[in-house]
Amino acid sequence: MTALRSRGRRGYIALGVATIAALALAGCAEGGGDDDSDDGSLEGETVEISGGITGSEADNLQKSFDAFTADTGVEVVYTGDKGFEGNIVTKVAGGSAPDIAIVPQPGLFRSLVDTGEVQAGTDEVAANVDEYWAPSWKEYGSVDGTFYAAPMLANVKGYIYYSPASFEEWGVEIPTTWEELLELTATIQEKTGEPPWCAGFSSEAASGWPGTDWIEDLVLRQSGADVYNSWAAGDVPFTDPDIESAFDEVAKILLDPQYVNAGFGDVASINSTAFGDPIAAAVANGTCALTHQASFLTANFLAVQTAEGATPDVAEDGDVYAFLMPGFEGEPFSVSGGGEFVTVFSDDAATQAVAEYMSTPEWADARVSLGGAISANSGADPSLASSKFLTDAMTIVQDPETVFGYDASDLMPATVGSGSFWRGMVDWIDGKPTPQVLSDIQAGYEN
Repeated sequence: MTALRSRGRRGYIALGVATIAALALAGCAEGGGDDDSDDGSLEGETVEISGGITGSEADNLQKSFDAFTADTGVEVVYTGDKGFEGNIVTKVAGGSAPDIAIVPQPGLFRSLVDTGEVQAGTDEVAANVDEYWAPSWKEYGSVDGTFYAAPMLANVKGYIYYSPASFEEWGVEIPTTWEELLELTATIQEKTGEPPWCAGFSSEAASGWPGTDWIEDLVLRQSGADVYNSWAAGDVPFTDPDIESAFDEVAKILLDPQYVNAGFGDVASINSTAFGDPIAAAVANGTCALTHQASFLTANFLAVQTAEGATPDVAEDGDVYAFLMPGFEGEPFSVSGGGEFVTVFSDDAATQAVAEYMSTPEWADARVSLGGAISANSGADPSLASSKFLTDAMTIVQDPETVFGYDASDLMPATVGSGSFWRGMVDWIDGKPTPQVLSDIQAGYEN
């Protein structure tokens, strides 16, 4: 288990003020930093951050800077954009970059670095990443040996949300293998006469991404980490039998009209159903028995109500809980997941100070304590998470023994990971044959 450090947030902020002053004075000495006051203070400065985080998660992200603003005088303004992934490269190339962008895919991050507008990470940020994250996280935020971006939050993917009370009523247990999960699905369908699963792939410009998570979970669990990592790196093509086998296994649930789409319609309705609040509401009110999503779905439960009109209690004996998608017999414990990267476009002192703060355990604790989020920062305190479920998830990503497969689509070039792969999942649900879908996705590497 990763050893956890504890330090007072106020102590960090005091250090941050000294760092800010040093950055500001250095900027003045070099003839830059026209917006900085003569005494080195950044009181009244504004740093603009943009990203694809919206809704209640965006509200909590904004609140996470309250202590920083109170101690430094730097106002942080976050703007969420549901079309962020499709818009950010164009904005940056067109000279409209924000001070900081929260980028969820390393592939997209590399495309932003290619614009030449991303600032290299400072020594202070690099030191924090070296101290508090596994080495692979720094690699994800680097391009051609240059470190640019610190990781922000993390998420564990492959959770299956369910109602503990319903499981007890049906006399079923949490499955320990993929075959047992398929048996559980059949049992619930027989007992209820309704599709057990609900799924939603709709996410505006990012539609299709929830489907990629299903495939990634099956590749990792069925074929192992070596195949998974080679596939993410582009060395194993989508047309490889291991990848086609993963699609075939997922099809046993997502393409079976008896098993989906509870509360929303037939298989085709997956593409028109939003992945977040509607799915959380369906699980909370009992119309959906099972849904597959990352740990961050717990934030969506905060925005919906149970059939009794209350916010769902996410707990082992509560309204909703989750178990990790089981693997295949003989495979080691493994999880897939992802995160975001703090990508900086401005070299002014206030922006650099915000980026440094976001790389600390203190910022991670501030955000985690607001609910619905976890961090892989080993200095952050998992007990601050808003539920035992999230505390357990955070412990998993902090544990160096966990076989962790970073979201493969996020590691792929943007033309594939957030392009042909997303589109391919939508086409697959719409009925396009698997071999053609795999060929179409692979063609994204040629763009």
